[in-house]
Order: sequence, then structure tokens, then C-alpha cells
Amino acid sequence: MASVAAAQRQGREFRRLNKTLEEVRIIVRGGVYQLDRPLFFSPEDSGNDTRPTVIESAPNEWPVLSGGVVVKGWRKLTEEIAGLPASSKGQIWVAEAPLFDGKTVKFRQLWINEWKAVRAREPNGENMERIISWSPDKKEICIPVAIGTVIRNLSGIEMTIIQQWTIAVLRINSVRVEANEVCVTFHEPESKIEFEHPSPKLTSKTAFFLANAAAFLDKPGEWFQTPDGRILYWPRSNEDLTKAKVVIPALDTLVQISGSLDRPVEHITFKGIKFSHTSWMRPSEFGYVAEQAGMYITNAYKPTPAGTPEDAKLDNQEWIERPPAAVSASGAHHIRFEHCRFEHLASAGLDFVSGTHDDVIEGCVFRDIGGNGIQIGSFQDGHGVDNNIPYNPADERKICTRERIANNLVTDCTNEDWGCVGITVGYGRDIVIEHNEINNLSYSGISLGWGWTSKPNAMRNNKIHANHIHNVVQRLTDGGGIYTLSSQPNTVISENYIHDISPGQWAHNRGLWYYVYLDEGSNFMTVRDNWCPEEKFFKHQNGPNNKWDRNGPTVAKSIQDNAGLETPFRDLLLDKTQ
Repeated sequence: MASVAAAQRQGREFRRLNKTLEEVRIIVRGGVYQLDRPLFFSPEDSGNDTRPTVIESAPNEWPVLSGGVVVKGWRKLTEEIAGLPASSKGQIWVAEAPLFDGKTVKFRQLWINEWKAVRAREPNGENMERIISWSPDKKEICIPVAIGTVIRNLSGIEMTIIQQWTIAVLRINSVRVEANEVCVTFHEPESKIEFEHPSPKLTSKTAFFLANAAAFLDKPGEWFQTPDGRILYWPRSNEDLTKAKVVIPALDTLVQISGSLDRPVEHITFKGIKFSHTSWMRPSEFGYVAEQAGMYITNAYKPTPAGTPEDAKLDNQEWIERPPAAVSASGAHHIRFEHCRFEHLASAGLDFVSGTHDDVIEGCVFRDIGGNGIQIGSFQDGHGVDNNIPYNPADERKICTRERIANNLVTDCTNEDWGCVGITVGYGRDIVIEHNEINNLSYSGISLGWGWTSKPNAMRNNKIHANHIHNVVQRLTDGGGIYTLSSQPNTVISENYIHDISPGQWAHNRGLWYYVYLDEGSNFMTVRDNWCPEEKFFKHQNGPNNKWDRNGPTVAKSIQDNAGLETPFRDLLLDKTQ
């Protein structure tokens, strides 16, 4: 058949018309399957434990489910484009953005032969500037005049700022030039959120960069989309745009698995499938102010005087949402992802949202992802409930339970939203995270827990075991190789190999990081036999019932040897497939 959706429908109809639960196996040949809408799996697609529904690659082939569209018709730019720097003259190529669903595609990512190009920014590369001052009353930030004067007569520019363990993307609204500085204000809703949310706060040395202006298109590998939809790109020396495959994303989600608590989707397996080219336009449309781990704030303020009915001392109220994922599952049981690849994605890779249990993610690669690689469980998101109230659903079937994440390579995630995490779990129960290789991340490697509370909540019996975590917390601060929150009875962190953590030069406090970081409310946990080159741990407002035993450089070398991918999966470290 011509598409996965058509084959899926045929399998569903076969079961319905024949009133039998035979195995449905969809074998997908190699190549790119461009989706015009997400593949939707409902309870009618369910199998059972002996006759599952399987979507798998043909032997030795890589089928790609893509949310992107190809950009064609590239030519050398000959007309004048307002704002382009003199250095770009004769270097820029241009193409019309393609249509998707009858509309010109707006986007924040562009891939040239599977390499992600750079959205035009200033300063270039990993360089940043620092703000001079900020005023919550005026809701403005003042920046050095040298970079600020460039934006006086431009629109659509964004300021991305580091806020200790998160970032914010703020759309510039107005510019006021002073003698030695330029003061800018921002659009709503992000302006109100940024200046009213209690934590983390701006400081006079907060680092930032600017993006999204033709004036910043001054280096090979950078691109800019004009307001009328044209795409400008300065090719690198090894790129020929008459032959290159150029892709921009159009869909936020590629696969949606949606059941209910009473009628779940069950026993579906994905094998050897690649999920690629997703979009996420919220920062362009509404700005973006994050709380932590990519969960973004929709409203926040400091109540005066302090106190709520649930907490007489609470001085911080927030309401949050979760970012979208390429593959999302709710009300789903016994879902498996084996030897799949999640690559070239704007936001999260794979998300088990709520009402899921007994699912497996094993032998997969999560690479070149803007946000979290894997996210699981409630973050008290999307319910209209204050983020500080512990999650204790009356119907415990809502809790994500008995999920296994094992033998996966999680690398080069968090490369746009620097405050995201390789693997993040909110209010999860009986979650097993073991034998994963996790590296090259802007913030923490594994984050387990939510809520900043020692009060009883939905979490317990979680396990983080024998993971190899290194080269994380590379851009931000106040994070760790393994980071936890809140009370989690019978949770064990054991035999992990953690090393090479060093925040970048623009972090607020380059020394504020830890190999294992038990943050607010962490309680009833055991931390044992984790190898790291020094005993750099943190216990911040923990409960009295945590047990620490044999952690640091004296732990047996066998812990290092056994951590990370198990032998049958170590070929993932050698795989260069893009």
C-alpha cells in the first residue's frame, strides 16, 4: 500500500469485519513517508499479548515518518533584501517556502542534508552578550548599545535569555535608545509571565542572544525566513543547493496514541522506524518562559501576602503546560518502541502523558532534538491546577506506571530549549531507567520527580540503575547528572557511571552542578554505588529518610564497565546514520 495510514486502516478493518484478533503486522519499506497529519492509533488498533499490532521496518531498511516538507527551487539571490549585511552580498540563496495544508509554512528549524542549519542570530556560534539591567516595574531589559542599536528599526526579533536552569524566548515589542544602553520591552503574554514569575529571576549579568532578523544573516550555515515567507540561506562550502535535500517541519506530532482509562490502546509495537522533522511554533506565536525541564508557564505570580488554602507559606503560584512530542501516548498499555530513531525534532521525542503502564522503550536513538528526549508522567500540567500542589489523582489509573526505558542512546537533545533534559519523569510510579547512554546535553541527564514537596504524592518505587551519563549540564547551571524532586518512597539510584560535567561560560554559576542532585522534598530514596570522579553531591531541603551509601571515586571499576548500553545494544554508539 502507498502509506502507513492506509495499511493501518486495512488491519483495523480486517479485525472489525472478521471479528477476530489476528496479529496485524505492517512492514514498511525504506524511504521517507511525508505525513499530512499525525498517524492516529485508537483502541480499535489494539492487539493482545500474543497477537499484537506491529509496525516494523523491512529488513535492513530505514523507513522515515516525516512531518517535514521539502524546499525546492533554490536560486542565487539577486534582488535587494532590507537589512542584509554587506558581508552576505553574493552569498545568499533564496527559495519560496512550500505550502502545507494550503498555507505557507512558518518554521523555526531547517535541515540541509539532515544537518540542522542555524537560525540567524547575533552574536554567532556559542557567543552571547549580557544584559546591563532589568526593571520589573517597566517590564523592560536594558542591553549594551553596540548590539541594541542594530534592532532599532527591525521587527520580529527574539531575545533568548539564560535563567539559571531554564531559558526564556521573548519577542521584542519596543526599543528605547539611551546614551549607553538600549532598553527593550516584549509582547504579551510572555512579558507579564517573565517579569512576574517568582523563580528563576533575571540578574544584571544574565546572558542573552538575539535571533530572527536578516541583519543577523552574516555567516555560512545561517538562514532567515522573511515576513512574506521566502527562505534565505548562506550555504556552507560543502553544500550545493541545486542538489541538496532541504527540509522544513510542518507537523508538531507524527504519531498520536489515544485511548481512555476505560478503553485503552493496547499491545502496539514499533520496530526500526525513524521519526523525524517536527515543528513547534509556540515561541514564535506566544513567546516562551519555562519553569523547568521544558514545562512552560502559562501564568505565574508571587501572592502577597503569602499563602494558599493548601499551603499557608506558599509564595509562588504557577500554572504550566507540557511541550509537544513527535510521538505521544495517553490511555495506552503495553506499547513498545524497539530500535527506533527519534531525530531532527523541534520539541520532545517521545511522551507517555497519562494513563499508561507496562510500556517499553529499548534500543532506540534520540538525537538532534530541540527539547526533552523522553518525557513521562504528569507534571501537574494542563489541569488548571497550581504547579505546587502534589499530584494525587483519585483514579490512580491516571499515573504512568511500570514503564521501562533501557539501552537507549540519548545524545544532542536539548539543543534549542537548553533547560530540557535527556530523560524526564514527572509523577511516575515503578519507572525503570537503566543501561542508557546519555550525553551531550545542555542541562541535566535524568530528571526524576516533580512538585518540590515532601508531602505524599503519586510517586514511589522508581529505579535509576547502571546508566552512563556524561558531558551534560553543558550550557546551564543548577542541575546534575541525575536530578530528583519530592518524596518517592522506595526509589533507588544505583550503579550509575557519571562524569564530565562542566557548565558553559555563560552560566550564572559555573560551580553550581552535581553528579547526583537531590533537590527539594526528595525523601525515602537510596543512593548507592554510583561512580563519579569526586564526591560532589547536593542535598537541598531533603527529607530525613534518604540513604547514601558508597558513592564517588572509590566505587569499584566494575560499575563503570557495566554501566551504559548492554552488549547487544552497543552498536548504537558506532551508528552514524542520520
